Amino acid sequence: MASFAPSPADVADIGVTGMAVMGSNLARNFARNGFKVAIHNRSVGKTETVMDNYASEGEFYPSESMADFVASLQKPRVAIIMVKAGKPTDAVIDELASLMEEGDIIVDAGNALFGDTRRREAALREKGLHFVGSGVSGGEEGALNGPSIMPGGTKESYDRLGPMFEKISAHVDGVPCCTHVGADGAGHFVKMVHNGIEYADMQVISEAYDMMSKALGMGASEIGDVFAEWNKGDLESFLIEITAEVLHHTDQTSGKPFVDVILDRAAQKGTGAWTVQTALDLGVPVTGIAEATFARSTSGSTPQREAARGVLKAEAQTLEIADKAQFIDDLQKALYAAKLVSYSQGFDEIAAGAKEYGWDIDLGAMARIWRGGCIIRARFLNRITEAYERDANLPLLLADAYFTEEIAKCIPAWRRIVAFAAASGYPVPVFSSTLSYYDAVRAERLPAALVQAQRDYFGAHTYQRVDTEGTFHVEWTQDRRETNQD
Repeated sequence: MASFAPSPADVADIGVTGMAVMGSNLARNFARNGFKVAIHNRSVGKTETVMDNYASEGEFYPSESMADFVASLQKPRVAIIMVKAGKPTDAVIDELASLMEEGDIIVDAGNALFGDTRRREAALREKGLHFVGSGVSGGEEGALNGPSIMPGGTKESYDRLGPMFEKISAHVDGVPCCTHVGADGAGHFVKMVHNGIEYADMQVISEAYDMMSKALGMGASEIGDVFAEWNKGDLESFLIEITAEVLHHTDQTSGKPFVDVILDRAAQKGTGAWTVQTALDLGVPVTGIAEATFARSTSGSTPQREAARGVLKAEAQTLEIADKAQFIDDLQKALYAAKLVSYSQGFDEIAAGAKEYGWDIDLGAMARIWRGGCIIRARFLNRITEAYERDANLPLLLADAYFTEEIAKCIPAWRRIVAFAAASGYPVPVFSSTLSYYDAVRAERLPAALVQAQRDYFGAHTYQRVDTEGTFHVEWTQDRRETNQD
């Protein structure tokens, strides 16, 4: 076991505890940008590895004990936690809090449920400490070379953190991909929704791939060429870019296309489910995100899938595709439309969360800090920022004039793709659910009137009328007369 001499007291600008890949890369990013970085890990071997491999990248101050780690930090102290979510995070917070003083700052930069962040922030506030839940997006590479950073917490804590976080974040057009999101759990809330949008984005991309593979019989590399071409236009984004790279990759063991040797079972760590559960609590329809989350669950439902194979009949049509290029163009437009809906739904959830929890979240700023470093960075995020700059209280992103025109160009192709998939028996949950949402939100009248009538019949849940004010109920089991419930 390595033995580090205690670091000089009150010397490091910032500290990171948790030296797994994300934590060590974040610490290295700070050091590379000229900050003095205290580092610590419960098992000292990981700290030793960082020092052995990366000490030349900047000024690191390693500590074996948490007490030495805290002592090495300049006041007001800033300690970033990069450990497993849940009880391990609580344990580290408790240990740090016992060693810190009023005005010091603890930052949880992992993926935490925003409700936990709100609880932790309130508890530490009582002790005079600042607690910041900060979303960090970009994976291992982003943590090292410039992530998108979404810190919550107090404005006072951001005064201390902001200059450091903004410097190490990704920059687009000279603008840092970091801003103060809002109070207590706002940062982790926005990161949660970011990840939900990511789920929808990845799933609908996979649906486009699946259609090209099954309907057109295209090989992985050829499909990769299509995605590479799409990445030159409106669909330009990190996820489209890496999709092309993955599809061009050949498995070194079998010599087959890499995607063809991967088991078709997509895992998830929970942020997609959190996004959907929270949206249900807030009454916000995030159908694209929900279907993407359930698609991962379906892929992992092995007993159900095995039971269905060879038993459930497709009764599908074999439709001829007369124009391959036109079909691919339709897929591109449908993919763009579905992505726009998914982002719009995500921003609806952020707006609803801000209203529910009293957060002053700048929606345009959220799109701006997602332009670089993060997984869902995309060309059209600039347009989202512009939409909210035109109207900060925009009730629906899709209703902005730019997006109204953009999605209108895609509708015929979008409908053709969904109809083709349904007739052919291809599962396209995000393509189809986002189209259904689009049709629902633009509809003059929905069948919800019948649903409410049913609710009134069996549960006396009442209803409102289109022709007069008030709340009413029909005495269904008696004379069926209508009574005013106000």
